[in-house]
Amino acid sequence: MRAFMGHECSSCLQARNPPPSYERAIARHEVREIEQRHTQDGLREREAPSVADSEDVVVIYNRVPKTASTSFTNIAYDLCGKNHYHVLHINTTKNNPVMSMQDQVRFVKNVTEWREMKPAFYHGHVSFLDFTKFGVKKKPVYINVIRDPIERLVSYYYFLRFGDDYRPGLRRRKQGDKKTFDECVSAGGSDCAPEKLWLQIPFFCGHYSECWNVGSHWALEQAKYNLVNEYLLVGVTEELEDFVMMLEAALPRFFRGATELYRTGKKSHLRKTSEKKPPTKESIAKLQQSAIWKMENEFYEFALEQFQFVRAHAVREKDGELYLLAQNFFYEKIYPKTN
Repeated sequence: MRAFMGHECSSCLQARNPPPSYERAIARHEVREIEQRHTQDGLREREAPSVADSEDVVVIYNRVPKTASTSFTNIAYDLCGKNHYHVLHINTTKNNPVMSMQDQVRFVKNVTEWREMKPAFYHGHVSFLDFTKFGVKKKPVYINVIRDPIERLVSYYYFLRFGDDYRPGLRRRKQGDKKTFDECVSAGGSDCAPEKLWLQIPFFCGHYSECWNVGSHWALEQAKYNLVNEYLLVGVTEELEDFVMMLEAALPRFFRGATELYRTGKKSHLRKTSEKKPPTKESIAKLQQSAIWKMENEFYEFALEQFQFVRAHAVREKDGELYLLAQNFFYEKIYPKTN
């Protein structure tokens, strides 16, 4: 056996001790494989949603009722032909803002895979939905508008009775009830009860059961978290023009021309609730005594502060006109130097 091993064939020895050129070839092959893996990983990373990836971006406006949402949505409809994107209304049964689990799956699939509709602007009275729960990497861009909670409730109260000038002939659910908001508050009516204020928090909180438990502190904190972390921009009804202007700057693929349209277009100011009477100080004071108002107002003030912070770094006023600030950063010391 030793004699045999001592005379081992030269090809076997070469296989165990390959020449340097063979080793270099293997090394080059391994390097190429690593580079290919890195390239594929980079491509997968770039599949994540991006505002810059304009042809594949989806915007979701999960609009809160009676916050000037129709006025703002009309801008999206007016611009979609000119700016070449699709607008889709999410019409849920009985305007239920909470989707069933199976509908959540269908909606996520539609939004992410319906390529013929992209770029797309979806809008509807639907609470926030976390797409990452469904294993989706391409999250949509969320935007929204909120309003002073008592102002929103008063507007909704009269809207249910008298409608608005957008569809004046449509019969409303409470049509025929002539009782004013003040009379309702004085009588302790259900349509003006503090519990009716609980809407903007759950819309931002989302599809968790606790979000819809009136007066939940967890829901308030979750709504704040989502507003800051999941929404590109949240405006306020009282400063809608500033919201439109900043959206035009941030998402020109959708909102190029929106500011001028808001200022001059007819549809932008069309929808106004009919027969609305401002509440008395007594009615306001009575609602403000409730813990629910305090929480909804805390959320509104939080959103307003965040919006004004963003606006302060984006917009300036001169001679009564608003204008966007120019780009305020640049790149330098770029290495390695190119020839």
